[in-house]
Amino acid sequence: MSLNRTFLLLLGGLAALLSSCATKPAAPTLSKTDEGYVNPYEPGSYEHFTAEKKYPKTYNVWRNIQLLPETNSSNSWVKISLSEQRGFLMNGDEVVMDYPICSGTKSRPTPAGDYKVLEKVVDKSSNTYGKILDAEGEVVTRNADATKDEIPEGGKFVGAPMKYWMRISWDGIGHHIGPVRRYPASHACIRGPSKTMPTVYSKMMVGSRVLVE
Repeated sequence: MSLNRTFLLLLGGLAALLSSCATKPAAPTLSKTDEGYVNPYEPGSYEHFTAEKKYPKTYNVWRNIQLLPETNSSNSWVKISLSEQRGFLMNGDEVVMDYPICSGTKSRPTPAGDYKVLEKVVDKSSNTYGKILDAEGEVVTRNADATKDEIPEGGKFVGAPMKYWMRISWDGIGHHIGPVRRYPASHACIRGPSKTMPTVYSKMMVGSRVLVE
């Protein structure tokens, strides 16, 4: 076989290969909503956690076990995602913890903004929201508003517990332990899980940044 003929055959084969590559359809990418979806990331990684079907609605918490001990009040801050209803304890640009939160309702929304922790109180109770008891100690009003609901003679108002309170505004908004729904359900505060908030609280200080977006 002549050298020219061999060269032409090689060119023809290369052209055919390029043609087949050009017309070959791209591999389908399944979304989380597809029945056959399989998480492509390594189990335990943050990518795997956020690629799970139930994320961000999951109640699960992800922790960076290597970075968590190195995170303290000198390098930590918190980011709150209102759209995803997730909180993130951050160390610089890295996520240290990703946990569920519950923000304010449409009638009392949690305002977005770039805040700082103004006050920290471990054992805090609400001055406005809670329950009203009668003189015998029986609950007469649940989910009471102390500024609007009447307290019977001999009764009292008991503020809702807001343990591990971190105030971010002087008009009553803070981040604290509270019932976490997977939708906005608070009176504007940012609620977090009881097993998570003590850790977040311990890593923050008065003056630490809290970004709500």
